[in-house]
Amino acid sequence: MSNELIQRVRTVIANTQRIPVEKITVDSSFQELGIDSMDGVNILFALENEFDITIPDEAAKQIRDVRQVIEGVEKLIGGGTADAAPVTS
Repeated sequence: MSNELIQRVRTVIANTQRIPVEKITVDSSFQELGIDSMDGVNILFALENEFDITIPDEAAKQIRDVRQVIEGVEKLIGGGTADAAPVTS
């Protein structure tokens, strides 16, 4: 997880929620930041626009903290799916 990606995700969350970016860390939970489910939807829409990705609804429902957001965005940017499981043959 690159510093640039972390900063971009933190900035999107900060701008969407009007929270100082300094309050948002990789380890912040949505509950700690006062982000409810409707706020989460707004953040996900903003992330989709920022990164030109589509976040699957099922993956979105499972996101509870900033680290999960960053990891999900990272997977989607890399061409995977946010809830991708390892492929076994």
